[in-house]
Amino acid sequence: MVVFLFIAVLLLTYSNGANDNFKGVATLWGSGTLNYKTALILATVATFVGSICSYFFAETLIKNFSGKGLVPDNIIQSADFVLAVALAAGTTVLLATRFGFPISTTHGLVGALIGTGLVAVGTAVNFNKLGKTFFLPLLLSPIAAVILSTLFYQLFHKTRKAAGISEESCVCVGKKWIPVAAIANTSSSFTALPVLQTTIGSTEDCAMQYQGKFLGINFQPLLNNLHYVSAAIVSFARGLNDTPKLVSLLLITHIFGIPVYITILAIVMAVGGFFNAKKVAATMSQKISKFNHGQGFTANLITGALVIAASKFGLPVSTTHVSVGSIYGIGLVNKTANNKEISKIVLSWILTLPIAAMLSALFYFVFHSFIR
Repeated sequence: MVVFLFIAVLLLTYSNGANDNFKGVATLWGSGTLNYKTALILATVATFVGSICSYFFAETLIKNFSGKGLVPDNIIQSADFVLAVALAAGTTVLLATRFGFPISTTHGLVGALIGTGLVAVGTAVNFNKLGKTFFLPLLLSPIAAVILSTLFYQLFHKTRKAAGISEESCVCVGKKWIPVAAIANTSSSFTALPVLQTTIGSTEDCAMQYQGKFLGINFQPLLNNLHYVSAAIVSFARGLNDTPKLVSLLLITHIFGIPVYITILAIVMAVGGFFNAKKVAATMSQKISKFNHGQGFTANLITGALVIAASKFGLPVSTTHVSVGSIYGIGLVNKTANNKEISKIVLSWILTLPIAAMLSALFYFVFHSFIR
């Protein structure tokens, strides 16, 4: 049972990496600041570093996600309880990743704890702790992200204009390939010849750039560098916040110490994020809102600040909820918010908890009744 538990937590960790890894750098790809592969490498490295550093901030989150105080101690120390939680949460996150929905691993873990707890102890589940410790942070964090991203972007926008930094119009120059009849024996043969073409492009056709200086520094390179840093901060914060939650599920195995567990899970999370992130990446970067460099930077800055603050105070917020909230808030300001897509995402968030709860209840019933 302990071996199965270890494998189940690795599955959950891989799923977490696949679903969450790109969220910190989504605005880099969406704004055209970096291509997909470069953004993915940045996210993977920063998340890995955050996971390793989580050792120094892990105590409160490990305690919360071990289930301590939620159900009686003798239940949370049983391998079948923790195995059901890990397997249900991992399955839920994998399903969401398969369909490109950016859901919260935190939310999946909470649902799994509820489902397993109800089967294990019934009404003895501490719903008061559940509401204060889990539901309020998960509910309020995306709302705070929407509000803060809209306020701060408007502040940054006015500051940029006051500093005399303007948006550049762009001219797209390149070769346009047109088909022409080839000089050959067969009249049906065609080839293509290059024709140099110049057109006035919109921001959809070519990347918007800023011109001007801020504190004596060219603004566009400065903004790009700040954007890279903000994306790295979000990815770092995600690793910092998520890794202790996953480590908490391994404590009863007593195979390794916490530093070794953190290292193993950091590697598995990085592998999952690097090889299986594309569908969720497309949703986060291209389907929620359209944004330019400055707007993407603002969204990442708010996400990073909120998630790092939550880690400091041991609040189990979802990087997913915060990141989506920040990007959607930008969309509300620039009038590009995709309400249809955000409705699908919110629906997936609503379904995460009951699906994880039902799966964990089923798994626990089977493990407790037939395998022990």
